[in-house]
Amino acid sequence: MAEITYRQALHDALREEMTLDPSVILLGEEIGIFEGSYKITAGLLAEFGPERVRDTPIAEEGFVGAAVGAAMLGMRPVVEIMTINFSLLAIDQIVNHAAKIYGMFGGQTAVPMVIRTPGGGGQQLAATHSQNLEVWYAHVPGLKVVAPATPRDAKAMLTAAIRDDDPVIVLENLALYNTKGEVPDGEQVATIGRAQVIKPGTDITVVGYSRSAVIALDVAARFESEGVSVEVVDLASLRPLDRETICRSVSKTGRAVVLEDDWLTYGIGAEVAASIAEGAFDYLDAPVRRVAAAEIPLPYAKSLERIALPDADVLVRVINEVLDATRFTRGESR
Repeated sequence: MAEITYRQALHDALREEMTLDPSVILLGEEIGIFEGSYKITAGLLAEFGPERVRDTPIAEEGFVGAAVGAAMLGMRPVVEIMTINFSLLAIDQIVNHAAKIYGMFGGQTAVPMVIRTPGGGGQQLAATHSQNLEVWYAHVPGLKVVAPATPRDAKAMLTAAIRDDDPVIVLENLALYNTKGEVPDGEQVATIGRAQVIKPGTDITVVGYSRSAVIALDVAARFESEGVSVEVVDLASLRPLDRETICRSVSKTGRAVVLEDDWLTYGIGAEVAASIAEGAFDYLDAPVRRVAAAEIPLPYAKSLERIALPDADVLVRVINEVLDATRFTRGESR
């Protein structure tokens, strides 16, 4: 088991799948000669050649559409979109073609393609380059959407996505690329649609995904030193959403907070809260609380950007509010 970066884990998954399966090809802006804006594809052009690592024009609708066609004809294209914000230029190809062709063709052709794309704020990239638009795609039947939080999951989920016969969007938060973690040797393939309890607990459940799951894990460690047991559920997959694991956790702890980098209104957190209300309502000792980004276009100024994004301190405050509101009913003391 080696300790590697999130960035390296993605690279290794691509290289291993390209080695195993000649139908896996890469498409994207500057992924070849320049080796990618985030160096995920470093060295792959030299190893696999321009037929399998294709630099594309700055035309997201065009190269995503080309990937849809290639997938229909038996290839397994992996598209890198430089940022999820640029995926808006290809949204017709993603939503009206990739997601729907299998159903509209009566199952006669699959679309086994992957779209990898980073998002998230905190890098001073300003309002049009710092968005979390995952809920847009998680809303669409026919797509699968995953958001790995650790290097281990990044490799396992990208591997699973490449092998899947449905179109899969792999979301990579920019803030995670340089984070390190242990990744087991050998083949690791995640199960898309399954959440993970990454830290067991008994007092309160915190649900997150991608960067927010990492923050939740850090906060849980802080509370542990104070005698509060926080269970952390990493959604990992946004579509399909593993409601069963979420509700099982909340049924045990009786309290829940959902953390996300996206805006609050109509977000992933809203779906999780609704799922808890439907599946674990009788076990709740307090309303589900949600922690999310300020509902504004993200500012460029570092000080304002920091305030607008959810962080560990905000999560700590909300957890304490939930605990304080329910200690009397449970007869607990701190």
